[in-house]
Amino acid sequence: MRPHPHINLATLTYLFEGEILHRDSLGTEQTIQPGAVNWMRAGRGIVHSERTSEERRRQGQRLFGIQTWMALPAAHEEVDPAFLHHGADALPIVDDEGVRARLIAGRAFGATSPLTTASETLYADVQLEAGAQVPIEVTYEERALYTVTGTIEVAGDAFEPGQLLVLRPGDAITVAARSGARFMLFGGAPMDGPRYIWWNFVSSRPERIKAAKEEWARGRFDTVPGDEAEFIPLPDRQDDPQRAEGGVLYP
Repeated sequence: MRPHPHINLATLTYLFEGEILHRDSLGTEQTIQPGAVNWMRAGRGIVHSERTSEERRRQGQRLFGIQTWMALPAAHEEVDPAFLHHGADALPIVDDEGVRARLIAGRAFGATSPLTTASETLYADVQLEAGAQVPIEVTYEERALYTVTGTIEVAGDAFEPGQLLVLRPGDAITVAARSGARFMLFGGAPMDGPRYIWWNFVSSRPERIKAAKEEWARGRFDTVPGDEAEFIPLPDRQDDPQRAEGGVLYP
């Protein structure tokens, strides 16, 4: 993806297959591979690109992963941008009776991730063998599951890939695998107020999004070293920022 801007949010990128070359206006150049995590805090504003390397283009690749947009606490929205990367070998893995979980952020399954986030955050990649079960702890007020592969069962109901299950606060559940399955477990602290989204801009203040639109249109954001030749223009849209619900945001 060509260089494009973000404000007032953080992005968390996690791959199952393939490889992405991340560059940003801080001067970061980082390849992300399956099992690793890229956490980018946009703060007052950052520009980044996500490319396929020339070598991978020649070889060809299947790219499969998830990028999650995370609201920053209002007091942190205008902090300096930052970027963190942890390789797959740095993230804890828990193996137990047909359950394999990689902890990307937060605390779960008796392990703690080294990733530092702006607010209390849970994120885990959970794989189940057919017939295996895993209880979902109630440590965090907000929790959800996103099904990736296979079929899981919760309270007698079956869920196929590509479904989002929002769990009730304090509700202890168990996930069972009808087949080999994989899902993302995520959540954390509730947001401290509503957020608004327009294109790549997220903020608690619609007027801040309006200002960011003008800044990008006038070329006032920093450029990405090594990737200055292209960029994604501001969309020609007249709609207003839309209110987003929940601490995890999707474009």
